[in-house]
Amino acid sequence: MESFYYDNQTLCCEGVKLSDIARQFDTPTFVYSQAQIEHNFRTLDAAFGNIPHVICYSLKANSNLSVGRILASLGAGADIVSGGELFKALKIGIDPQRIVYASVGKSPAEIEYALRAHILMFNVESRAELETINRIAADIGVVAPVALRVNPNIDAKTHPYITTGMTKYKFGIPVDEALDLYRLTRTLTNVAAKGIQMHIGSQLVSVNPIVQAATRIVELALQLQGEEMPLEYINIGGGLGIRYKDETPEGPEVLAEKIVPMIKETGCTLVMEPGRFIVGNAGALLTRVLYTKQNPAKKFVIVDAGMNDLIRPSLYDAYHPILNVAEVEETEQVDVVGPICESGDFFAHERELPRFASGDLMLIKCAGAYGFSMSSNYNARLRAAEVIVSGDTPRLARRRETYEDLVRGEEL
Repeated sequence: MESFYYDNQTLCCEGVKLSDIARQFDTPTFVYSQAQIEHNFRTLDAAFGNIPHVICYSLKANSNLSVGRILASLGAGADIVSGGELFKALKIGIDPQRIVYASVGKSPAEIEYALRAHILMFNVESRAELETINRIAADIGVVAPVALRVNPNIDAKTHPYITTGMTKYKFGIPVDEALDLYRLTRTLTNVAAKGIQMHIGSQLVSVNPIVQAATRIVELALQLQGEEMPLEYINIGGGLGIRYKDETPEGPEVLAEKIVPMIKETGCTLVMEPGRFIVGNAGALLTRVLYTKQNPAKKFVIVDAGMNDLIRPSLYDAYHPILNVAEVEETEQVDVVGPICESGDFFAHERELPRFASGDLMLIKCAGAYGFSMSSNYNARLRAAEVIVSGDTPRLARRRETYEDLVRGEEL
């Protein structure tokens, strides 16, 4: 399904011309397709439809309230990594019993907030965290539901900054230490081991690393069940990739074919934490060309969006497809750059792209995940607006910041 397409040589999102969105909401603006979000969620949900499962949407990918409300209406839960994301999940209207709390560094205040909200469970990253949760739960008179995040030491074959399932990284509990830590939970009066969790990385185009890791997790789950520890949930995390350039990602159907028989063997409910798969290709960054510039080495197309709006190219050297909103046949090799005073402020290097002139509108695709959610006010730049398109109707999902927003909370 492709919600961004040309109609009469004009790029549209669903039934709305992007030039009309720029006219109404200005640029830079993130534009999301509601139909694409819904389609992606339903595709994932259907793939696992023959076993009990909970899809806990990863708010870190895109935590806009309107995006979250769409997913909540479809039955999504939430994967959160902070007190702020818990606040957002509750505000969206997500059932606390469909919220799982990850993060390698949960603060005591955040733990208490989640306990009082009665979330489904914590994904525990260390013995120290487990003992802290037990102590705080005892202080407020509750029993904390937990799953240990087990690090299976599997190479996810993705960018090293988004690889999380190997022992050289900070995440999780080594698989050979997890059994003893589960046994420890039986001696702690205010925690209850409800499940087991893993997450090995993001933007995985092959499901094989997930399957390899899940195999180890299921083996551990069966061993724990043999010791009469009644686990209810197996959480395989997220990580399913999307197509940015020339990848051919294996989708949820392929994953389900390999994972479902293992989960059935345990009798547990499957939990998943997808983010990028649901919103990545449903969003794009709409920006306007300010200038073109030629030097002896190359030509630059300078746009009004910057690395503060979409940092993935600068941070990961990530590729995003780039289109001219007005369909043109002529191409040229250019760098696409923003206005920020960093050489790392770019969206494309030496790429053959449609010809752009000052005033043209540009669409940077596949920016629905880790776009606005990783944006900043670097260089005292205003963060972009966000717009959701449903059919022929664009709706403001976040207003553009003002200069007063920049100093809100500061003191002279």
